[in-house]
Amino acid sequence: MNLSEIPLIEQHAHNILKSEVAANYPFAAAFTEGYDPEIVNYHAKHTLFYRRSLREIATLLNCEPEETAILAHRQNLGLENLTRIYFEAANLEAIYLDDGLTPENILPISWHQQFTTVKRILRLELLAEKLLSQIDEFHTFVNAFIKEIDPPSPDIVAFKSIACYRSGLDIRPVAPAVAAVHFYDFKKLQKKNDLPLRLNDKQLIDFILQQSLIVAAKYKIPVQLHTGLGDPDLDLRLANPLNLRYLIECPQYKNAPLVLLHASYPYMREAGYLASMYPQVYLDFGLAVPFLSVAGMRNTIRQLLELIPTTKLMYSSDAHSIPELYYLGAKWGRQLLGEVLDQAIKDTDITVKEAEEIGLGILRENALSLYGQRLKEG
Repeated sequence: MNLSEIPLIEQHAHNILKSEVAANYPFAAAFTEGYDPEIVNYHAKHTLFYRRSLREIATLLNCEPEETAILAHRQNLGLENLTRIYFEAANLEAIYLDDGLTPENILPISWHQQFTTVKRILRLELLAEKLLSQIDEFHTFVNAFIKEIDPPSPDIVAFKSIACYRSGLDIRPVAPAVAAVHFYDFKKLQKKNDLPLRLNDKQLIDFILQQSLIVAAKYKIPVQLHTGLGDPDLDLRLANPLNLRYLIECPQYKNAPLVLLHASYPYMREAGYLASMYPQVYLDFGLAVPFLSVAGMRNTIRQLLELIPTTKLMYSSDAHSIPELYYLGAKWGRQLLGEVLDQAIKDTDITVKEAEEIGLGILRENALSLYGQRLKEG
């Protein structure tokens, strides 16, 4: 099934790095979630993903499938021309950007808007860290945090939490008095050790996320949650979305749509189960596509569709740092979704017409439906 003509809604991605910053990173660094120098400088180049990607990039740029040739062409084209080539090849209708990943190193949303429609995803922990650095009194901090998100700014299409990275997905209720104690203890520890401010206190993270969910439920604004695969900063055992059961079943958050990112890889079936049981749970398959092998990507999409209602699944790539990842995600997202739908037709699960509707939904319509109210307000 050919899905190449469907314009993509990229419902979760990150900003491209400034040219001067990217110049200090090995090209292969964008193709791995690892950051140990040995991984980046040697092993990352020996993944199936990297080897496949060099050939795909070289085909688009019309050069030899070698890193040195690709880097030379990138340099000659310049970042703006390069990005335009990849975005046009990806046929991107819109991208929703989490601009909280290394914000000091990335190009602003306004830069990306020259290529396509862009909406912003607000990273909650980054906002909390900003306010923590400025405010020394707990209730003032909480009021300031809520004021920043209630009502959500019109340019914000979703909230995003990286609680998975910082303390895991077993989010539990935290009384304000308990959160206050942790707030002051956290502030004291930061001052005592003179450390860069990084919010990693579980009680504070859980409290802040649940305050945000109350606001999200009020406005029905989607909340994206990192789940599953990520860099070594997270504990993969705590990244299983089944840990979210309390949060999902809490009545006061029921109207807050929850988007489980990255197919929850390797917990695809667990994530699919949650989306099939709870009306507010949605999924995407970014990062798993395009980072896995071709067989791995195909299997991920197939496992997600074993149980999940097709209205609950959305495309993304989790592209970051370099524009190539937007193109690679789009290429393989369309191709492998088409292959999985073709097999479902052969298996008599669906008809050709139904497969066409499902493909359109996953690549575009489901995201427009979920984020529709925010898009109208923006």
